[in-house]
Amino acid sequence: MIYSRSAEYAIRAFVHLSQAPEGKYVMVKNIAKEEGIPSHFLAKILQQLARKGLLRSSKGPTGGFVLIRDPKNVTLMDIVEALDGLGDYEKCASGLAECNDKQPCGMHDSWDALRSRILSYLKKTSIADIAEALEEKRRLIEKPKKSRTAVKSR
Repeated sequence: MIYSRSAEYAIRAFVHLSQAPEGKYVMVKNIAKEEGIPSHFLAKILQQLARKGLLRSSKGPTGGFVLIRDPKNVTLMDIVEALDGLGDYEKCASGLAECNDKQPCGMHDSWDALRSRILSYLKKTSIADIAEALEEKRRLIEKPKKSRTAVKSR
């Protein structure tokens, strides 16, 4: 896992919100139920992201959460940085207090390259990218089911 469980849940919730009609608030309990996330935990995560300016929240019977920005303009980095910070990516992979190019640990060069790829992925991947990939996978899964149904009915 390259980020915390909180970030994972937030990403799943953001994908869910990206598929809601534009400007429509979605209740936490509905997101939690459909995504299989503990509701109380998700509420705390989304409230934190609303305070950071990534979501808008509204109380009341028609309230919930809505994306502020277009899903194409919300990257995984935005979410991970807001919840986890980037400190774990700056630490030595071997756990040394002092690890840099002048005083490297045994994993320094390989971790530096991997860290760079992870950060690049987080920066360039948007919520819209994740939502599109998910929809494509769902279509591919449904396609064989429909084909088998058509064959059985003949």
